[in-house]
Amino acid sequence: MLSRVAENIYWLARYIERAEDTARLLSVNSHLLLDLPRSTKLGWSEIIAITGNDELFDEHYETRDEASVLLFMCGDRRYSGSIISSLAGARENLRTTREVIPREIWEEINQLYLSVQEQVEAGITPRRRDAFLNRVIRSCQTVNGLVEGMLSYTTARTFLMIGRQLERADMTTRIIDVRSANLLPRSPEELTPFENLQWMSVLKSLSGFQMYRQHVRLRIRGPDVLQFLLQDRMFPRAVACSLERLAIALKNLPMHELALEEVETCRKHIAEAEIIRMAAEPDLLHAFVDEIQIDFTELHDAIRTTYFAQPEEATQSQEQ
Repeated sequence: MLSRVAENIYWLARYIERAEDTARLLSVNSHLLLDLPRSTKLGWSEIIAITGNDELFDEHYETRDEASVLLFMCGDRRYSGSIISSLAGARENLRTTREVIPREIWEEINQLYLSVQEQVEAGITPRRRDAFLNRVIRSCQTVNGLVEGMLSYTTARTFLMIGRQLERADMTTRIIDVRSANLLPRSPEELTPFENLQWMSVLKSLSGFQMYRQHVRLRIRGPDVLQFLLQDRMFPRAVACSLERLAIALKNLPMHELALEEVETCRKHIAEAEIIRMAAEPDLLHAFVDEIQIDFTELHDAIRTTYFAQPEEATQSQEQ
């Protein structure tokens, strides 16, 4: 496979995963705020913090209210991680690789992009918000289902898997970092019902609430949630599980030694994390997530260096 095609497929998967995860995060946050009293500090500002694009947002918006955050996260093309920008990136990367991807996948992504573009232009009001976000989530899941059922086990599928798993692990750590910031200082015995709701929202943001209750325990506890989302090897959106699947995919490619070494470094850091200690000291968790984010950057660089021959400037234009 040409390195250009491989890179486009890799970014196609990352963009689709990014669009779905962003829609999930916005949907769960909007429902969570309905359950919390107005006196709570949690609002829409934390969503911007998760993206790491505070400066870009503050440059173009005066307040971090619901309407502004929704516009920025859903329909602002100046932000490369918005839903419309992610789908535009996925559509463009797929357009140039249609000879190796089933036509049905192109049609689903193209229809989703056009639908999102139309709704963004019409305005995403709170009344239309849920239907809009659910449409994005369902269509992204449909794309993943089409990949599973129609795409042969070729190099194209391997690069799709690598891109999806790396983006998924990255988003999981971002959500954990920001969402847990105002939850960890108290001990699990002191959790209030509202804090329990917030921990539930962390799980629901990653579609892990039901699996957590099945495999961990009924009661929602901060340390257990962190351990589940970071170290569980069975839950698909847990960081450890994503990295394990990524390692399996890499082994199907030649010259995988450098990238696989970076994956093993990430996996070691996750496996050795002192969850109980980090749950008691939020600064430790934040520092740990920063280290993992660096690991992910180095992993991406290893994949790019090994398999993608595009100039560095071209690659950087696809990144956030």
